[in-house]
Amino acid sequence: MPTIEQTIDVDVPVRTAYDQWTQFEDFPHFMNGVEQITQVSDTLTHWKTKIGGVDREFDAQIVEQEPDQVVAWRSVDGTAHAGHVSFQSLGPTSTRVTAKIEWEAESLVEKVGAAVGADDRQVKNDLERFKEFIESRGTETGAWRGSVQGGTPTV
Repeated sequence: MPTIEQTIDVDVPVRTAYDQWTQFEDFPHFMNGVEQITQVSDTLTHWKTKIGGVDREFDAQIVEQEPDQVVAWRSVDGTAHAGHVSFQSLGPTSTRVTAKIEWEAESLVEKVGAAVGADDRQVKNDLERFKEFIESRGTETGAWRGSVQGGTPTV
């Protein structure tokens, strides 16, 4: 699976940026192609996506989560998909968010999109929408402050 990596600086404290990212059900507000995410448990999410006209559903397990530092997940069925988002404080009111996304292009449209860099642009645009979303609110919509190591939560 190819890896897409993009970084953006957001003008909110690291805790605010991180806490918002733990609200998976809000991803459709800033991630193009993500139609719905349902938080099934502390470590399991169900995704519905529509990208390039292709509908997909899959479950993803949170495999690593450390407050104010990282959230990582991988699909456990269906589409091969994984993500790792790290958070770095740049001061009391600014945070660097770095997203590394891996997914397997399956359809011809997806493969062509990947070849011409559409995936990189989509991740970059999603991060820009995240920046706009969180900065315009100024606060997170919720938070989960537990830790996850190897898919097992520790609170």
